Amino acid sequence: MDRIAYVNGSFMPIADAKVSILDRGFLFADGIYEVAAVLEGKLIDNASHLARLQRSVGEISLKLPETTERIQEIQKELVARNNLVEGLVYLEVTRGADKDRDFAFPKGVKPTLVMFTSVKNLNGPGAGAGVDVITVPDIRWPRRDIKSVALLAQVLAKQAAAEAGAGEVWMIEDGMVTEGGSSSAFILTHDDVLVTRHNSPAILPGCTRKAVVALAEERQLRVEERPFTVAEAVAAKEVFITSATAFVQGVVSIDGKTVGDGKPGSMTGRLRNIYIEFARASAV
Repeated sequence: MDRIAYVNGSFMPIADAKVSILDRGFLFADGIYEVAAVLEGKLIDNASHLARLQRSVGEISLKLPETTERIQEIQKELVARNNLVEGLVYLEVTRGADKDRDFAFPKGVKPTLVMFTSVKNLNGPGAGAGVDVITVPDIRWPRRDIKSVALLAQVLAKQAAAEAGAGEVWMIEDGMVTEGGSSSAFILTHDDVLVTRHNSPAILPGCTRKAVVALAEERQLRVEERPFTVAEAVAAKEVFITSATAFVQGVVSIDGKTVGDGKPGSMTGRLRNIYIEFARASAV
């Protein structure tokens, strides 16, 4: 069965899903995206993703063409039409297509809204096995808190990771870890303190990061929101990343240096299980 996508009000086979070459998402990366995970056929932590979507479009003065309630209805219909049990729903909204290419915002143009699904192993065998990480300089623009479709820096970083046989890449600025190519970064100190960088324009406010911090604090775990160095991470008791599709994933090496005993730690596994329990309870 062909996957079904959504384009500007219509559901169609993904092979037929197209937008104009004059779309500003294509010409200028003038758009915002979100990725929501699907577990057991349901969207998880989706309210957080839709809230971040609203914030991001607001930061670039882009009006959503549908309400967030309607967007969630479309997401759920896509999941149903594609018989998706485990994977993701990708969503992108751009400023639309004008009659020509011009940098200034067009007038009277309806934004483009597209969505599609992908099958992905989120919680099956091997999903929590841990990843190797490499580091690269952070060359992105200063407004990383906006979930923009302008991802060339992340593409190059992720390609460097792929060529090195690593599962993720961390970006470094002023000697400190900002975040992963598509994840938030955490360490657990030998004093059992969870450390992750504080939210600011320097990083994307991760939805899974937000949930994990809240869940940890609810269980009286100590959390410090501050930058940390690569050396601090290598020497840490445990290291992990969080994201919508990785959930909580242990980091087993950084730039070829083994973290801990080279396996995801017990706290990482505990937080992964806690997050999945939360995800199931919040699923829609």
